[in-house]
Amino acid sequence: MAFLSESFDVNQMPAKSGGNYEPLPAGWYTATITQAELKDTKAGTGQYIKLRYDITGPSHEGRVVFGNLNIKNPNPKAEEIGRADLGEIMRAIGLAKVSDTDQLIGGQLGIKLAIKEDAQYGASNEVKGYKSLSGSTAPSAAAPAAAPAPAAAKGAAPPWAKR
Repeated sequence: MAFLSESFDVNQMPAKSGGNYEPLPAGWYTATITQAELKDTKAGTGQYIKLRYDITGPSHEGRVVFGNLNIKNPNPKAEEIGRADLGEIMRAIGLAKVSDTDQLIGGQLGIKLAIKEDAQYGASNEVKGYKSLSGSTAPSAAAPAAAPAPAAAKGAAPPWAKR
């Protein structure tokens, strides 16, 4: 048991603001990647990139959505999906190569959210698509050979990349 240095009265405690944890409605949102971290899978047999997207519009500004990208996984399909999503993100934010998760931080893009139902945890958002903020969808896998992204110039790094 630990005694507090004072008594707390619930009627004098401030109410928590902005505590809406309901999933955002399905649809497209603009977002900024504010965190990107490489993590080991729970089983220790793979790795994923954990991303934090801060919503910037057109509504629900300030809300946060998380997503994971499997980049090494014993399940080849899971790895293929994760790597394809990473490629879509790279095209959407104008990166030709990524060797450090910090290069993703600061990237601005459109993300398509869906609502995923889970028996144990309830409804949550899941990122299902990515596009550049120019309004077009992210280029297909064949497109990079035709038109490299502007940030792909020799030795050029995007402004948010750490040096």
